[in-house]
Amino acid sequence: MARHHKPVAGSRAFWPKKRAKAAYLTPKTFPSFTEAVPLNFAAYKAGMTRVIATARRGPEHIEQDVTKAVTVLDAPGVIVAGIRIYRKTHDGLKAHDSVFAEKTKDEKKAGKPLEELDQQIEKFADVRLLVRTQPGRTSLPKKKPDLFEISLGGDVKAKWEYAKSRLGKELKAEDVFREGETIDVRAVTKGKGYQGPVKRFGITIRPRKHEKKRRHVGNLGSVSVARVLPGKIAMAGQLGYQTRTEHNKKIMKIGSEGLNIEGGWLRYGNVKGDYLIVKGSVPGPKKRLVMLRKAIRSEESQQPVEVKKVFTESQQGV
Repeated sequence: MARHHKPVAGSRAFWPKKRAKAAYLTPKTFPSFTEAVPLNFAAYKAGMTRVIATARRGPEHIEQDVTKAVTVLDAPGVIVAGIRIYRKTHDGLKAHDSVFAEKTKDEKKAGKPLEELDQQIEKFADVRLLVRTQPGRTSLPKKKPDLFEISLGGDVKAKWEYAKSRLGKELKAEDVFREGETIDVRAVTKGKGYQGPVKRFGITIRPRKHEKKRRHVGNLGSVSVARVLPGKIAMAGQLGYQTRTEHNKKIMKIGSEGLNIEGGWLRYGNVKGDYLIVKGSVPGPKKRLVMLRKAIRSEESQQPVEVKKVFTESQQGV
């Protein structure tokens, strides 16, 4: 009987395969904009469903209704709790000063007043918004908000003026993105713990009569190199819970009235307010905070898509 053959799976492009430092990480690279606009946002992953949308297909661009798999992101507005100012040093950009809103002001780290910082704007290298999420507007059991930075486009003066106008106010997803826009999604994948090379890289299980183990590699490399080359040999180790970025995810719809299915989103609950519908899948499990960024190398059309129907059937087989 012929043995089943399966090509080796598992990407060697990311090495070493370690656990992510945190459950969410802010993107480090952003596209360039001449005006002062927010460049990234964050939302919680609620689940996946399907939509019927109108698309232009074929060489004649005939409009046709198509069914697409989409991901629903619960995107309540974030509060601009402060402004973080960066200055250029020999080791790169370093956070130098911070300004906090009155409602969230901490006397121990209140920072300098705005009037004093206005006179030092020539020394600024970058200005970013320090925001916090509002988990109370979601179905998550958590109460502690997540903190992260939002980068801005434009020059330093434009960033500073925009940051001052937004300090202490709410920033919504519709203030950052629009329908039909393509975005980049950065998230931490599902963690699967310590796994062997068969599950981690998809190597072939050795036949029954082989000596010793069956679910491991035959050797660890050639004799000429007196060490195991990192990333070249399929070995056991951490699988999942790693930061990944997927490019050019199209925003199908931005809503504010909530989007629920029969019985609620499985393992999440209900989406009560603002939400995003993104074409395709998104890394990470449900309830995880997903970082969204304006597309850094967009190739798709930025035209809005007409969503005619969102499937809201129960996901529990009832």
